[in-house]
Amino acid sequence: MYEKILVVDDEKGILDVLSYALKREGYLIEIAYNGQEAIDKVKSFNPHIIILDLMLPIMNGYEVCRKLENKNIGIIMLTAKNDIVDKILGLELGADDYLTKPFDIREVLARVKSLSRRIKKNIEDKTDKNLISIEDFNINKKQRIVRIKTLQIDLTPMEFDLLYLLLSNSNVVYSRDQLLDMVWDMEYIGGTRTVDTHIQRIRKKLGEYYQNLIQTVHGVGYKGGDDAFENRD
Repeated sequence: MYEKILVVDDEKGILDVLSYALKREGYLIEIAYNGQEAIDKVKSFNPHIIILDLMLPIMNGYEVCRKLENKNIGIIMLTAKNDIVDKILGLELGADDYLTKPFDIREVLARVKSLSRRIKKNIEDKTDKNLISIEDFNINKKQRIVRIKTLQIDLTPMEFDLLYLLLSNSNVVYSRDQLLDMVWDMEYIGGTRTVDTHIQRIRKKLGEYYQNLIQTVHGVGYKGGDDAFENRD
């Protein structure tokens, strides 16, 4: 198994119980007593899953979730509160699941196993050569489906082929003539202007955030890639 789990709580008794139970199941465990220590342990331990108490000293669990928003880490919240607002806020900030104290250790193990399976499936999907994933954007060549989160984006066949070509050859710059030859496979009557028109339509359908998946290379043509997202908070 050997999945790595970081358990974060300021109560030693809870850390001891969770660590013992998870180690018996074959997980590799690290612990942290506060939010800042959790962030530091993420950098050094690189966990697959974090079991995270919300009421932590120095930096609370909500702040930890915010800082880990773009990390590919599963998060299970631990909270002593029954207020649904707290749970919703945690989930909106990037947590995948929650448990309310006091908890049954059998339920903790079940939730961890379930989240672990989902993470593995997500990794398998992302390594599928027919699937390209960038943050919440997914394009599946085999199914010819484009989604942003759960919303399916309707593209024409040519729009789909053009978008997939650019994204499957990330950061390769194509001239308009090259795109016309490769996607339309003929000397299209509309000329290279049709490439610009299709790019504009695709960008509009992707919306403000994801339109930069297609980048204009002035004087040359277009390229696709996720480098425009690397420095975003």
